[in-house]
Parts: sequence; structure tokens; C-alpha cells
Amino acid sequence: MEATDASEAEIIKRENMLVYVLGAIQFVHILDFVILMPLGPMLMRTFDVTTSQFGLLVSSYTFAAGISNFLTSIVSDRFERKRMLQICFAGFLVGTLLCALAPNYYLLLGARIFAGAFGGVLNAVVFALIPDLIPPQRRGAATGVVMSSFSISSVVGVPIGLALAEWFDWHAPFVFIVVIGAIFWLLANYYIPKVNNRTEPSSPKETLKQFVKIAIEPKHIQGFLMTSSLGFGIFMIIPFLSPSMVRNVGLAESDLKYIYLCGGAATVFSARWIGRLCDRLGCFRVFTVVAGISFIPVILITQLGVTPIVLALCVSTLFMMTGSGRFIPAMTLLSLVIDPKKRGTFMGLENAFRQFASGAASLAAGLIIYEGADGRLERFGMIGLASVAFTLVAWYFARKIAKDAGVS
Repeated sequence: MEATDASEAEIIKRENMLVYVLGAIQFVHILDFVILMPLGPMLMRTFDVTTSQFGLLVSSYTFAAGISNFLTSIVSDRFERKRMLQICFAGFLVGTLLCALAPNYYLLLGARIFAGAFGGVLNAVVFALIPDLIPPQRRGAATGVVMSSFSISSVVGVPIGLALAEWFDWHAPFVFIVVIGAIFWLLANYYIPKVNNRTEPSSPKETLKQFVKIAIEPKHIQGFLMTSSLGFGIFMIIPFLSPSMVRNVGLAESDLKYIYLCGGAATVFSARWIGRLCDRLGCFRVFTVVAGISFIPVILITQLGVTPIVLALCVSTLFMMTGSGRFIPAMTLLSLVIDPKKRGTFMGLENAFRQFASGAASLAAGLIIYEGADGRLERFGMIGLASVAFTLVAWYFARKIAKDAGVS
């Protein structure tokens, strides 16, 4: 019995290390994406661009990620997952380095497209590796740890990135990301094992036929619609969170780091807690509760006028906790119902559709919102109502997936 316990403890220890390394990769990838949002006021001022142009800068990354995910998902299960991770991570770091070197808006836009093309596939590979390496009974907690990388990037990465931008200029945060990303690439190369996920080679015609079959499978379509609706709802708000906090709420640009610091610190704990609840209570139940609570900060944060910083931080913190928290039960639910042999293709497609939805959301919000004569972002409240509507759509498909799969 003691030998068995020791063996189980060793397995869990090894799994934990794998999860932390995957979380570190997500930390770098997410930081590269989210750092653009708090830099929004600085970039809009530096390049003298409109809200729609800034929305394009944000959405270009997600559209590039969506296209690359769609194309690679056709053959993703033909390649060993660790090798895919190494290549995509390296390409992503090169793209981020190009961002650090970009001298103007248009070259920065091109660099974001390059980084997004590799970063999107990298994200899909990470979430495919979780069910590859972690058993179902511990998968919710593992997903929570990896998802908490968003929070850690907010707590650690964004404040450091904003401080570097204040001390030097907006290029500095991207240099920081490249440096720590290179370290995590080496750790991933050492700790992540090869995964025997490769399927037998087949003709191009057979490969395409299998791809279409996976893409149109009803439960897969429901999964795509669930996470795409979540992504659309949240990314109508996120790109304009920092500009609205400055222009509508009245915070100074130097105060923005506190939003990410407080929200991220709280979400580090809430993400892991939500992940454990998924393992204990069931993914759909947890999703329903977290999604319902998320309506409160979504409505509040898009309606705020001039507000004391303490109250603004309370609302933004709850927004971050519930906004990211909804994805934990959603992604765990998907991992429980997808055939392992189809996982690479499915995750690539899921990421593609979610990235397309997120990019479309940024563009749509940029077209709806406009800058008033007094500098306020007008119609932001409409964005909050639309976000709630898309979350309800996501809940509808989550319910269908859970019911069809017989999970709670």
C-alpha cells in the first residue's frame, strides 16, 4: 500500500510539473496578447489612431490565430504534439520580437499578425496536451492552473510591462516577453514528454475527408458555438477596458496597472478554486453559476461614469474573475467529450473559431463605440448588454453538450 501511495504521489508530482510548464507557456502567450490592451491609451496617443484602428490592431492577432489554427488543424494529428509546441513557441517569440522592433503602426500591425499566426496554434497545442497528459479525475484542476496564467500575467506581467513602458517606451514590454519566453521554451523542451498522438499517414483526399467529418460532427459544432459565443462576448469589452477606465471612469494611465494587479491576484485563487469545483460538482453546474454571476460586473463595468478608484477596482476585479472563470468549466467539459484521436484537429478548429469570434468582437465593438466630444467612449453600455446575450447563447450550447454527454 505504501509503495502504491508513493507511486501515486510521484505521478501527481510529475503531472504538476507538466501543468506548471504548460501554464508558463500560456503566461507568455497571454501576456503578449493582453499587454496590448493596457497599452491602448499610449498607443492611440503615440500613433494618433482611432478606436476602430486600435480595434484592428487587437483583432489582427486573433484573426491571424484563427486562420493559422484552421489550416493546421487539418493535419495537426499527423504531427507529434511536443514538436508542434516547440516550433509554434519559437515562431511566436520571433513575432513578438518583431513587435518590439516595430517603429510605426503598420509594421506593428504586421508583427501582430505574425505573432498571432504562431500564438494561436500554440494555444491549441497547450490545451490538447492537458487531456493527453492528465487523467479525467484531475483534469479540471489542471485546466484551472493553466487558465490561471491569465491571472498571473495580470498580476506580474502587465504591471511589469506597464512599468517598463513608462520607464522606456511601449516597445519595452515586448522585449521582456521575448526574454522570459526563451527561458520557458527551454523548460518546455526539458520537461514535456513526447506524446504518442500521431495517426497513420493517409492520402490528401482521405485527410481532408476526415477533417470535414470532425468539423461537421454535431457535438463538435456545439462546442465551437459555445466557446465562440463566450469569446465574442468577452472580447467586445476587453480591448476597450483600459481606454474606458481612463476616458469614462477618470483613472490616470498610471493607475491602470492596479486594475490588472488586483484582478489578476484575485483570479489566481478563483481559477484554481473553480477548477477544483469542476472535478467535484460537475462542469456544467459550475459553468452555470459562474456565467450567471458574470452578468453583474459586465453590466456595471460598461456603465460606469466617473468613479472612485476603489469601487472601479472592485468591479474590474469581479469582471476578470468571472470572465476568465467561465472558460475553465467550458474547456473542461469539452475535454471530457472529445475522442482523443480527434483531439488535435478539434482543438485547432475550436481555437480557430474562438479566435475568429474574438477578432470579430473587437472589430464590432470598435465600430459601435465612438469617442464623444468630451473624450468619453460612447455606447459602451450597449456592449455590456450584447456580452450578456452572447453568454446566454454559450450557456444554451453548454447545456446541450452536457446533456448529450450525460455529464453534470
